[in-house]
Amino acid sequence: MALDKKIELVKIIVIVVLTATVAGAVFAYRNMRQDILNERFLEKKGYRLGFTEEMAKIDDGSEIYYLKGPDNGPKLLLLHGQQVNCLDYAKVLPKLSKEFHVYALDYYGHGNSSKNPDKYNAVEIGNDIIWFIENVVKGKVYISGHSSGALLAAYVSAKAPDYVVATILEDGPFFSTLPGKAEKTISWLSFKNMYNYLNQNEISTFMEYSLENDYMQEVFNAEDPQAWDKIVKEPALKYLDKHPGEIPKIWYYPPELGINSLYALNANMQDGTGNYDLRFGVTFYDFSWFEGFNQEDILKNIQSPTIVMHVAPNEITASGYYDENGILLAAMDEIDARKVIDLVPNGKYIGGFKSTHDIHADLPDDYIEVLLDLKNQMEKNSKLNLK
Repeated sequence: MALDKKIELVKIIVIVVLTATVAGAVFAYRNMRQDILNERFLEKKGYRLGFTEEMAKIDDGSEIYYLKGPDNGPKLLLLHGQQVNCLDYAKVLPKLSKEFHVYALDYYGHGNSSKNPDKYNAVEIGNDIIWFIENVVKGKVYISGHSSGALLAAYVSAKAPDYVVATILEDGPFFSTLPGKAEKTISWLSFKNMYNYLNQNEISTFMEYSLENDYMQEVFNAEDPQAWDKIVKEPALKYLDKHPGEIPKIWYYPPELGINSLYALNANMQDGTGNYDLRFGVTFYDFSWFEGFNQEDILKNIQSPTIVMHVAPNEITASGYYDENGILLAAMDEIDARKVIDLVPNGKYIGGFKSTHDIHADLPDDYIEVLLDLKNQMEKNSKLNLK
């Protein structure tokens, strides 16, 4: 081979190697920089949008942390789901803050709000949210709650109808949380893990305990019995060997895969890796969270127009809402969703969302559209009533 051709070949090889190296570095950087829990929302966008951090203090000393947006419309109160906090709404806050005066709070056991197990009950939390509306928001609100936040939104709507313009119940676990049924749901099995972890003597983090005991491994192993170990467990344990006391983040897992998000959901205050109190989850395991909270009565007494948002069956991991073991892999199935609609006097069902559970995070544009359509309809009805 002529010298000039050899030189040209070497150049091509060098270019290919450099390109692959740069592409790999960019790929790894993107994956490691992903802000899974939206912890950088305020510094990246929130402050510029006009959001402020606030703390409300109840008479008994309990504290409720919340984000307050600019006054750009009617008041909107957002109630997050379990194991996250108000920043879970980060993807929808920019657009919502242009149409509403947003209040997004951390309820007890989560985020920067109080961690007092005596307050880990739907009635206690719901009543303090009503206090929050009366004393902090000081006006009528649109209220949107996700998951357990949907249960709380229903409670507030039923108990304080004069303060609620309209209600959005986003994929709430209605009726699937009741004894006799909850035990066959993936959520309750997760809460059982929290209970077992807090009541065992082994020295380990909850992260490590979950890698051994999470029911999600049954879902992963449905087709390959080694999938959980290879994809989730082993990479996490290797990471923990090098970074003890941290939540794993694997460089070769892109955000779309969801594995790093699965790890992030295990962040908790007992491990020192987050602000979620595992004792809160235990109240869903032993059902103490529901003392004094009758779901049928609550739903029957919601007077405001109400949207019930419901995810579609998971076609990847299950046929319908259940897996082959009969475990509910969603917040509620179609039967319970229909029961909610039948009980709410002025309810509307919107289903089919291609989301695992967190519609506002997975499908932010769809979630925003639902809220804005509701707002436009309420304003239209208000104008008609004035004529």
